[in-house]
Order: sequence, then C-alpha cells, then structure tokens
Amino acid sequence: MALYQVFSDEQKKAARYAKAMGHPVRIYILNLLNSQSCCYSGDLTDILPIAKSTLSQHLKELKDAGLIQGEIEAPRIKYCINKKNWEEVQSLFRHFLNL
Repeated sequence: MALYQVFSDEQKKAARYAKAMGHPVRIYILNLLNSQSCCYSGDLTDILPIAKSTLSQHLKELKDAGLIQGEIEAPRIKYCINKKNWEEVQSLFRHFLNL
C-alpha cells in the first residue's frame, strides 16, 4: 500500500486548504473577503503594500485551492469567497481540531 493511500480524502483536502492559507497575506485576503461580499483586485492593491505581481500570485494560490473565485469585469477582476468550499474548510478544520 502506498503511503498516500493511508490518508483520507478529508485529510488531503484539509492539507491542501491549509497549504493555500499558509501565508499572512492570504489569511488577510480571506478575512477581508469573508467580511464583505466581494473585492476588486485593484482595491486589494491599494490596501496591501505588495507588488501587483505578488498579489496576483497569492490570489492564484487561493483560487487554485478553491477558496476564492474570480470574475472578470473588465478591466478589473472581482474576487469573492467560494462559500461552498469555505464552509467545507471550516467543517474540516473543526473536525481536525475536535471542536
């Protein structure tokens, strides 16, 4: 049996989400998006003291993990929490932490 087969699907999902959330900028973005309906990438650039390219990489990581979703509204991109996956994250972490 391969080592990877030892882990449950829930453990694999939790690890994927945790990895995507493993940077303070990403935690900040998730907190911000969770506290409001959506946010434009340009607004995030005004708030965060990081280069646009760096912000884009953080947004890409969160989007690839399914934590956020983006919608193009030319010339900007509107980002929102992926509510379904955000609920899954909370459930997985509550279970993992025995809360």
